[in-house]
This record gives sequence, C-alpha cells and structure tokens, in this order.
Amino acid sequence: MQKIILVIFSFSLMVSCKTKNKTEKNSELVQVETNESWFYLFDGSSLEGWRGYNSTSLPPGWIIKDSTLTFDTQLGLEQNYKGGEDIIFAGKKFDNFELYLEWKLPKGGNSGIFYHVQEGYEGPPVVSPEYQLIDDENYAQIHDITAYNLSLGYTENPSELKPLQRTGSDYAMHPADSKNKVLHPAGTWNSSKIIFTPEKVEHWLNGKQILSFVPWSDDWYEKKNSDKWKNSPDYGKFKTGYIGLQDHSSPIWFRNIKIKEL
Repeated sequence: MQKIILVIFSFSLMVSCKTKNKTEKNSELVQVETNESWFYLFDGSSLEGWRGYNSTSLPPGWIIKDSTLTFDTQLGLEQNYKGGEDIIFAGKKFDNFELYLEWKLPKGGNSGIFYHVQEGYEGPPVVSPEYQLIDDENYAQIHDITAYNLSLGYTENPSELKPLQRTGSDYAMHPADSKNKVLHPAGTWNSSKIIFTPEKVEHWLNGKQILSFVPWSDDWYEKKNSDKWKNSPDYGKFKTGYIGLQDHSSPIWFRNIKIKEL
C-alpha cells in the first residue's frame, strides 16, 4: 500500500511540475486557452472558414502541415514580387477585438496580419491595416528593396529596411517601438497580439506592447494622406471586416490563431 501511494504521489508531482513549467514558458497562451470568451480561427486541425481573398477556395500552397497553417512555397525575392494570394477567415467579420497568434518565418521571410478586410479590391493592403511580419535582421541583405523604397520617396539609405516596414509596425503608418521589442530569430516562433478599439489600437510582440495609436484621429489621417496610402482612398476607413494573412512570396507558419470580441 505504501508503494502504491508513493507512485501516485510521484505521478501527481510530475504532472504538477510539467503544468508549472508550461505556464512559466507561455503564460499568455495558457491565459488565452482558459478564457471561454476566446475562440479559434485556426486550431491546428481544420481550415474551415478560410479562403482566398476575392475567391471561393484556398489558393495553392496554403495547407495544414504539422498542425500549423502553412504557406508552403519557395522564398521569392522582393524585387520580383508582383502580389500574392492572400487569405481571409471568412467565417465572421470583426469590429472591436483582441487577436492572438503565433508565427515563424524563414530567413529573409515576409508576411503580415490584416484586419477589417473588405473584398472587391486589388488586395487587402490597399484597404486593410497590416501588422507587419518580417525578418528584420536579414531581409535587406537578401532582397533588393532600393527601387521600392525610392518609389515611396525614401531617398536616404533606400537599401535599408525602414522602421515603418519592420516587424510589429502598423505597416507604412506607425513604427513599432524598437527599444521595447523582442523579436525571436528567423526560424523560431514568435507571438503577436492586436487589440483594436476605436479609442486605441495596440500591437504586442512576445508579451510586450510595442505600439499604440488612435485610429481615425487627426494624426492618423495625416499619416495616411502623406505616405504610401495617400492614393488609396479607402485604406483603413472600414470599422469592421475579416481577418487576413498575407502571401508575400515567402514560406510562413501560423498556429494558435484565436480571437476575442470586445
């Protein structure tokens, strides 16, 4: 009897330690999973609700692989990029929300997270805000971005990745805080969170807030009308829409995509 009790106690201690370690390693993920107001957009087993932008089906390459939502492709070069096959979760439109997901990119990789996506346009970028995902460290060494940056009027060091183009930024609108940003290297997992309300938008990366701004404020309109989106009249104007993921000619892996309406 003493031996049986000892075995049970040892097993309970082992489970307790494993649970504690999991919580310590990813407390944010545990919090997400135990809150009933969250639900999965992708749970590792089904692509129900996902389809291509302006399409009725998923484009080639977007698959489930090792329980991740994967864009299975070869890395393309920025100087050859002509647009991609972005996807949306078309099961529901969201207005105010908190979105959480985990992702990783290869060396030189590029992608993004869209929200308030509306269809009927050339692509999500001209209408939808984007949380930028990119390999900050290596992108400019692998890709020639000089012509693209010059087209935007960035004449100083046009071969460099600009703050508005780095991971966690509200792409071409608001730069992420580089001092508070912890970006894990290419090929390893990162977690991102977007909180959207009409009063404030927050971008989080690996558990740290790296950006906040007020949508549709005077400052927001000034930025919108003076840079990349000045010729995109419908950019960012919609207050509800789909969640989308970008194909930027790069492999990309997503998991644990969850959302909570606010």
